[in-house]
This record gives sequence, C-alpha cells and structure tokens, in this order.
Amino acid sequence: MSMTTAQISDTFTIGGDLPVHRLGYGAMQLTGPGVWGEPADRPGALAVVRAAIEQGVDFIDTADSYGPQVSEQIIAEAAYPYPDGLVIATKAGLTRTGPGEWPVCGRPEYLTQQVELSLRNLKVDRIDLIQLHRIDPQVPLADQLGAFKELQDQGKVRHIGVSEVSVAELQAAREIVDVVSVQNLYNLTNRQSQDVLDYATAEGIAFIPWFPIATGDLAAPDSPVADIARELDATPSQVALAWLLQKSPVVLPIPGTKSVDHLTENLGAARLTLSDEDMARLDALA
Repeated sequence: MSMTTAQISDTFTIGGDLPVHRLGYGAMQLTGPGVWGEPADRPGALAVVRAAIEQGVDFIDTADSYGPQVSEQIIAEAAYPYPDGLVIATKAGLTRTGPGEWPVCGRPEYLTQQVELSLRNLKVDRIDLIQLHRIDPQVPLADQLGAFKELQDQGKVRHIGVSEVSVAELQAAREIVDVVSVQNLYNLTNRQSQDVLDYATAEGIAFIPWFPIATGDLAAPDSPVADIARELDATPSQVALAWLLQKSPVVLPIPGTKSVDHLTENLGAARLTLSDEDMARLDALA
C-alpha cells in the first residue's frame, strides 16, 4: 500500500501517547467570513475534511469559537465515526460577539461548559487535546487550567495545551498541569515566538504554529522563497511549510484551507527536502 502524501511527513507523539504525522490540518477556514457562521459552500467544506483524511492527515486542529461551533460540527459530519488514529485538537477560552470579534473569557465555569459543548459537537467521549485559546488576564491561570484538569480527571480530556503564550507563561502553566503543546503565531516572516519554539524543542513539547504560511508575504515573485520554490519545482507555500517541518522536530504545522486543491498543494510540502543552504537562505529572511 503506497503512503498518502501526509504520511510521508514524519511523526511526533503528542503527550507521549498520541502519534501524529507532523503535517496536519487547521479547520478555522471551514466557516463563513470573519470565522463566523456557516460557510457559503458547506458540501465543499465537508469535502475538504474528508480529503485531508484520505490524504493521510491524522491531526486536525479546531476550536469551539470557529463559527462558533460550526467548524467542530462540520468535522463531525464529515468524518464521524472517526478513523482509528485520528487526533482532533480543539480550544476554549474565546467567546464570539460577531464576525472577527474574539473577546477572551477564561472563567472556569465557561471553560467547562464549552468543553462539554465540544464533546457533543465532535461526538466524542474525550477530547484528545484541549487548548486554552488565550490566557484571560482577569482570571487566575490556575483557575483556567484547573477547569481543564478537572475534566481530565473525569476522563473527558486526554491532554492539555496552551496558545499564544510567552516562555514565562508556558513555564507557569506547566507548574499547574502537564502541558503537552503550545500553539503560537510563527512562520517564515514572523518569528516573534522563536524563544517559545526553542523552549518547546528543548522540553519535547509539541509546537503548533498557527498561520504557518503567511500567504501574502510569501507570494512575491522576487522573494528568496519564490526562488527556492522554482529551483525545487515547488510552490512558495510548500517551501514555507517544509521550512517549518525542518526547523524543529516538535513543530506540527496546521495549514488551513477550504479548497481541496490548496489542501493537496500544502500536503505536498511533506515531499520537499530543503538543503542546509536553502534553510540558511530562508532563515535570513527574518
């Protein structure tokens, strides 16, 4: 049996017991404009999720706030009953007041309610990986992560992660619970979280870079990315993802799209190998 595209990427074991191929799928774009409401083309959204799984993706990242609820519901409609080995990560901690609006809410009772809702929307008895979408500065961090810990103790959550944190915040979170992943903005053109990636690499914590491609910045035809892409007969997006995969063994890129063609293109990054010289040229972009 030939390997699907995503399965060419090597694996990382989240939390010591959830092996996934490192090139995953981010499900934010399955919703309407402003990550709000239903997509214009729901059958198309279902098709993308199914295509991701068919092409070997076994790590899907979503959030209760995408839609809200819409992304989780589409994943369940597309893929339930889930194939063995599919890991679905979701998040709680943001509320929605309209398109493009994301107020933070880390009250323990809210987080508990949202995880219960995610269990229902995803049709699972246990969330593989629940991530605190943002730290709420109005609520003690121990109370926010404590809500997840209680759910973990009840068997409703397997692993806990955090999102958009500093090294100090990640260290503080690890004093409270076992943190297996961190999801921060990180890509070729934005490396403000380099210190967090370095820490995660040293500690063996999964690092999930959101907005991994930074599409607009990479599309310029005269960029080093475009040059290397031409040399490798690849696309700039594939080069950006290959760079992430080679940057550290703990990186799990989750490019998102609502197009099967883009999905297939993104997963093609697993076939690319960048030379040391390519990596150095790309590193110099920052």
